[in-house]
Amino acid sequence: MKGFRVLWFVLMMLVSAILQAQGIVIVEEETRGGKTNINQIQLDKTHMRAESHASGEGMAFVFDDTSKVARVISLDKKTYMEMNAATQQQMQAQLAPAMAQVQAQLANLPPEQRAVVEQMMRGRGAFPGAPGAAAAKTQYRQTGSDKVGKWTCTKYEGYQGPEKVSEVCAVDPKDLGVAPADFEVARHLAEFIRGFMPGAADQIVVPGSAADQGFAGLPVRRTTFLNGKPDVVAEIKDVRREAVPASAFDVPPGFKKEDFGAGRGR
Repeated sequence: MKGFRVLWFVLMMLVSAILQAQGIVIVEEETRGGKTNINQIQLDKTHMRAESHASGEGMAFVFDDTSKVARVISLDKKTYMEMNAATQQQMQAQLAPAMAQVQAQLANLPPEQRAVVEQMMRGRGAFPGAPGAAAAKTQYRQTGSDKVGKWTCTKYEGYQGPEKVSEVCAVDPKDLGVAPADFEVARHLAEFIRGFMPGAADQIVVPGSAADQGFAGLPVRRTTFLNGKPDVVAEIKDVRREAVPASAFDVPPGFKKEDFGAGRGR
């Protein structure tokens, strides 16, 4: 019996180690406005955390798939805000009057200027009701292959009508040592925010098929275009499996919660 207990203990330790190793860490380099920053994305089965310093302020976005709650954490100001289904409805109600004013102002612009503003709002993650938010789905065309880091990837150009709006270079997830199932929480996050920020939802990194997203695989490089010129370039530098501690998805101790309405100016 003693030998059985020892064997059982070893087996449980191995199972625990395997479960802890299910975490995935993605390191991404983002270039925006001539400045380059490093973003980090951490995932486990039910959580996702993305940290960025691209705006000059350390920010983290954490999603809990079990409770369907997202938190926007200001690492520098030591504050955070929460989003859930009720918050989404509140945001949409608050933004509706503002969008009506924007629509009225845009109606007075020449068509060329109006098109530029609408495209900019689309590229920045427009929400329902924003000009350009209901634009046609991006259509991708395969254009060859390229090399991003150590990966050979397939290139696609994305168009909305005659206008080029994006480029991606994608690989089979297995080339990165991951599987589509590893990104299930990311898909759920995209569904969660699509109702109020469809443009941002489209920027979440998930592998997919050509039927689902217009190109096959997982993007290791993504370039968005604004007025025909590259605007933001994001390249994956590293993908690795490692144990992600549960504390990575918690609000750090001592951080103050803010009402989401108080953050509308940001």
